[in-house]
Formats: sequence, C-alpha cells, structure tokens
Amino acid sequence: MALASEYAERYGLDVPAWRVMATLGFRETPCSAQFISQCTRTHKSTISRAVTSLLERGAIERVENADDRREFDLRLTRKGRKLYEELFPRLLRKEQDILSCLSPREQRDFAMLLGKIEQSLDLVQTPHEVSKTEAY
Repeated sequence: MALASEYAERYGLDVPAWRVMATLGFRETPCSAQFISQCTRTHKSTISRAVTSLLERGAIERVENADDRREFDLRLTRKGRKLYEELFPRLLRKEQDILSCLSPREQRDFAMLLGKIEQSLDLVQTPHEVSKTEAY
C-alpha cells in the first residue's frame, strides 16, 4: 500500500496535511503557513485548508509570532507531536525500501546530487527568506 493511502486510511491525513505535519515536525521552532507553503511548494490555499483541518483535529496550534504580534505561527500540539512521531518512522522505512536498490555510496551520491538540484532551483530556504507579509 502506498504511504499516502495508508496515512489517509489509518490516520485521516491527506498529502497536504502530512506536508504541514512533516514541516512542523522537522522544526524546533514554530513557523508560518506561508513558510510551509514555500518549503513544500504547495499552493497557499491548499496549505490553508490543511492547516484548518489540523487545527480542528487539535494536531497543531497557533502561537503568537515573536517578531510581529499581529501574526501567528504554527506548531505541533502534544497530540500532533505524538502522531508525527508515530508516522515519521514509517516514512523513513519507506524511504529505506525505495533506496535499497542503491549501494551506500550511491545513496550518498544521490543525496548530494539532489541537494545540488534543490539549491540550483532555490528550494532550500530559511524562515527569513519567506515573506512575512503573507504569514498565516
């Protein structure tokens, strides 16, 4: 079964919701929905719908932006963190399964080459690179 199907059937998470969860799970600090949209290259309306769904489920919460009190950032709740910690190992196992056809050296080379492509396409961003004017 594809991982997206499993996440949808077992956990009620569609791909955009998982993107929000994964982005927040990888980070140590809260971030805006705009940042998530930029990092995942997902349209902001799609991320907005996923955020609304996850807020309703209690998996994420809004917190005041430390730099601008008029804006809110997002972070995982305890419930969301628990779900993320349950799902992330499944994702890693799936990634290992996919990459198992490559030798360890090929896997390192692949990761390096993918990183170069991401940089050349300007897909690597820091929170400060994302416009704060469109923060959630």
